[in-house]
Amino acid sequence: MIFKRFDVLIVGTGISGIYAALNLDKRLNVLMLSKKELSLCNSALAQGGVAAVLDPANDEKSLHVKDTLIAGQYKNNLENVEILVEQGPRDVERLIEKYGVDFDRNADGSLALTLEGGHSRRRIAHHKDTTGKEIETRLIEQVGKLENVTVINNSVLCRLERENTMFFADVYTENGTHEYYCANFVVMATGGIGRVYKYTTNSAIATGDGIALAYELGAKIKNLSYVQFHPTAFADKKNNECFLVSEAVRGEGAYLLNCNKERFMPDYEPERKELAPRDVVSKCIMEEQKKTGSDEFWLDISYKPADFIKQHFPMIYENVLEKGYDMTKEPIPIYPCQHYLMGGINVDGKGATNIEGLYSAGECSHTGVHGKNRLASNSLLEALVFSRLIAEDINAKDLTDSRAEIEYNMSAPDGKSFSNKSEIQNEIRSIMQRAYFVYPNYEETEKGLKRIKEIKQALENGGYEINADYTETKSLATVAYIILSEIWERRNEE
Repeated sequence: MIFKRFDVLIVGTGISGIYAALNLDKRLNVLMLSKKELSLCNSALAQGGVAAVLDPANDEKSLHVKDTLIAGQYKNNLENVEILVEQGPRDVERLIEKYGVDFDRNADGSLALTLEGGHSRRRIAHHKDTTGKEIETRLIEQVGKLENVTVINNSVLCRLERENTMFFADVYTENGTHEYYCANFVVMATGGIGRVYKYTTNSAIATGDGIALAYELGAKIKNLSYVQFHPTAFADKKNNECFLVSEAVRGEGAYLLNCNKERFMPDYEPERKELAPRDVVSKCIMEEQKKTGSDEFWLDISYKPADFIKQHFPMIYENVLEKGYDMTKEPIPIYPCQHYLMGGINVDGKGATNIEGLYSAGECSHTGVHGKNRLASNSLLEALVFSRLIAEDINAKDLTDSRAEIEYNMSAPDGKSFSNKSEIQNEIRSIMQRAYFVYPNYEETEKGLKRIKEIKQALENGGYEINADYTETKSLATVAYIILSEIWERRNEE
């Protein structure tokens, strides 16, 4: 079997994947795999912004570090937190100066920095409430100009093997065929695992493929049970993909209300109130639900001027208006929902895994900067800083083998048809919702883990044809297995 050779294979085209490509040396031949089109990723869904110390007169890096540690319950990797906070501002400034990212400005031309839960200072640079899309769009424009980068859209990495110093990839394409590539270095930037849950803010492609493939290669996976449930997803049980109502809405003064339209956060968090970190707010909502017996909750910023709301949150305003709510005049329904993964493929301060040549960046990686709960708007910063560090580390390597193609024996992807994707995936999601939503349910975890093991083994040993549906389903089973295994092992630590 003949494999076309590249120096670097980047799996995923969110901000971390694209920023890595932009920082790689132009002498390197780079292949990027995009699961769908370039613009469909969790990065593009990010609303709030990028947190960094960009106003030294009113902020300090030590405060950013402290806020990050508090939100993460001091389970953070301090060394990597310091790298994030120290180097982050230069990457944000580079977005502006080199790539033309349009962050909102004050009348005097200075950056209009906003406040979000868990932050002690205004330090979030943003583009209205579509920051991720703005950054992703600008970076896509730039990567399209690079002659050394090849992008394949609608491609799913189904298998990844390693022999000596080379990685061999089996890629399933949109026309139903398999293509084969090899590379000296692989950067996993495949995003989150949201689709392992029934309700998530993540896009449809967030099935944890990169984590599952790295796990099968022998990479260390750490803290995959550190799942963040965002407290303010729009409450729409008709759709599995939940619309996120940004942290910044509370940052600008929105109140959380219970089923009686009463503000309740001051009862649980007298000082931080609605601006407590996300995991704290989600848990407070769960406690209030027990108290009232109702899962009906509201977010209210309608006391602010209508023009202020529309100017700051145009996308959120339009989205909830389509759902029948005018946030300038009334509260909007919200409820916690799976949002972000703090754990993942374990990496060091350069984004490198325990497998030589394998790197990971963005949400699928575990740098440890987030600890047990991510501080709002640190995710885009992490994606930028550590993907650049990965590129710098690869740039320093000595590449001598320049053969265009390599012959390698990988088993053919033939097998029986895989036709029960929906049934299996829905069962996995139902298990996860029962076993671990905001709080772990250990009885459901024990039962769920047993069933997930059966599903995982049946998929691995079933002799199925290897395609996109099979790959995603096996990835979800693998991710669910790791998460529930961690929860069960840690049941006496909580």
